Amino acid sequence: MDLREKILELKKERDAVILVHNYQPDEVQDIADFLGDSLELSRIAAKTDAKVIVFCGVHFMAETAKILSPQKTVLLPEPSAGCPMADMITADQLREFKKEYPGSKVVCYVNSSAEVKAESDVCCTSANASEVARSIETDLPLLFVPDQFLAIQTELDTGKNIRPWDGFCHVHVVFRVKDVKRMRELHPRALVVVHPECPPDICELADVVTSTSGMCRFVKGTEAKEIIIGTEIGILHRLRKENPDKKIYPLSENAICTNMKKNDLEKVYTSLRDMKHKIEVPEDIRLKAKEAVDQMVGTLEMVRKG
Repeated sequence: MDLREKILELKKERDAVILVHNYQPDEVQDIADFLGDSLELSRIAAKTDAKVIVFCGVHFMAETAKILSPQKTVLLPEPSAGCPMADMITADQLREFKKEYPGSKVVCYVNSSAEVKAESDVCCTSANASEVARSIETDLPLLFVPDQFLAIQTELDTGKNIRPWDGFCHVHVVFRVKDVKRMRELHPRALVVVHPECPPDICELADVVTSTSGMCRFVKGTEAKEIIIGTEIGILHRLRKENPDKKIYPLSENAICTNMKKNDLEKVYTSLRDMKHKIEVPEDIRLKAKEAVDQMVGTLEMVRKG
């Protein structure tokens, strides 16, 4: 029996579901029950009947699943898989930031720790940051943590007065204007699609700026036959599988998140076998963090109902 078959057998025994982020290694993506972005997967986790959630991603993602599904066992196959951007702000730093702007609301990107979420008013994703920001009626600046570039894109899109934290994604800042120009020269018919965590000069040169889930929808729906993707290269595996009739290129081969690549089939297997690397969130923190996530979900439901 090969490793993949062992994992599938163990999954049944443990009543488990395997959730895999779009940036994970190809072999891990191929065993996913569900493949998607961080919040999308956490909401799937909350709805599933499975007792065990194996979250193949980084720590804050598994933590968000635990926030939404406290009664379930959440496993992170590789416990050292973290997110440098999420580590760029702590709850103490956010409390000090809030003191500088009394009364201002805090919009917190889901790429953050439970403690930071717990100090925030509402969460957002890269897909819905503008909708969340528009929904907040205030004359005061909005505080946006931790990603400065998503904050900039949100301010440009909404016209809101936003004060960003100075965090960033170390993967998306590798892109350079010369990368866009070079790839356009190599593939003149291709559209350029980039993530809003990219710096403004990259976003300005792109045809489309959207989240990973937005990229999946766009590539599937566009009539273009060639697309250049500006995000972590792990997503190319999914995009190529789902769109075999299209040519999909990375904006840069250097856009690699080493934390996202720490999981592999062996670690998924041993995590399930030994039920190890369980994610826990203190209940007081979990409840406060969940309020910020629920506020986002409620806001979006109201917006979409008109």
